[in-house]
Amino acid sequence: MSQDPLHGITLERIITELHAKFGWPELAERIRINCFYENPSVQSSLKFLRKTPWARKKVEDLYIYTVIKKRNK
Repeated sequence: MSQDPLHGITLERIITELHAKFGWPELAERIRINCFYENPSVQSSLKFLRKTPWARKKVEDLYIYTVIKKRNK
C-alpha cells in the first residue's frame, strides 16, 4: 500500500472536492493563484496546476489537510 495520501486521487477530483467544500472565492483566499480568481473553472485550474508545480503542491496540501485528515478522524 502506498504511503502517499494522494495515491489514486486525480487532480480533477482534488479541485472538484475543494470547490464543493469552499467555493471559488474562499479557495482564492486560501491559495492566492489566478486560476481561482479570474474566470475560475475546474478545467482552467487543471490546465494551470498541471504546468505549475508550486501551485499544485499548495492545492494538494490543502486537500490533504482539509479533506483527507478530516475524513480519517
